[in-house]
Amino acid sequence: MAILFATSCLILILCILFVVRLYLVIGNVSKYEPDSKGRVTVLVVAGSGGHTTEMLRLMEHLCCVFSPRFYVIADSDRMSEDKVSTFEKCKDCNTSDSKFSIYRIPRSREVHQSWSSSVVSTLGALWYSVPMVFRLRPDMVLCNGPGTCVPLCLAALLLGVLGLKKVLIVYIESICRVESMSLTGTILYHLADFFFVQWPCLRDRYPKSIFLGRIV
Repeated sequence: MAILFATSCLILILCILFVVRLYLVIGNVSKYEPDSKGRVTVLVVAGSGGHTTEMLRLMEHLCCVFSPRFYVIADSDRMSEDKVSTFEKCKDCNTSDSKFSIYRIPRSREVHQSWSSSVVSTLGALWYSVPMVFRLRPDMVLCNGPGTCVPLCLAALLLGVLGLKKVLIVYIESICRVESMSLTGTILYHLADFFFVQWPCLRDRYPKSIFLGRIV
């Protein structure tokens, strides 16, 4: 009984320390440090359909400092890879110093998938996301709504919690979300360093969000 009590206390203490550490990491932008060349390694989460289109519109306005670029798409997404490859080939700053790669992870949630099974599939995606994010060690994660970005952002947060690297999480809510946020946005609203919305009514409902008008 004493051993069980001691083990329970240890687990409780570890959980408290983890929560405190997580609180210190979230939003602590001062810990962000780009590399010595001023490059910003960015992990871009692409999603099927409109998510990828919106993300690539946003990427058009990012300068060559954001390199290399790691695009992550769901393994069941058959269109985004072609869109990303075409976009990068046409990008004006696609030089030898401007590189990109495409990675795949399991999808967190399919359309119309039940919430209970979504938990299992998200944990499966997280299993793939953690080693990939730890290997790539991006400076920033840029996402705009697909469920795939949740495990990737959690993996990025874990880098900071463990004291390995502060990764900026930048979330842009989709232009189609006018009065309510997506499920992904609702989750990442509490975790992102910068959270952008594209409609003023969302800004009014979510005070932490940033409204700059239409971004994509």
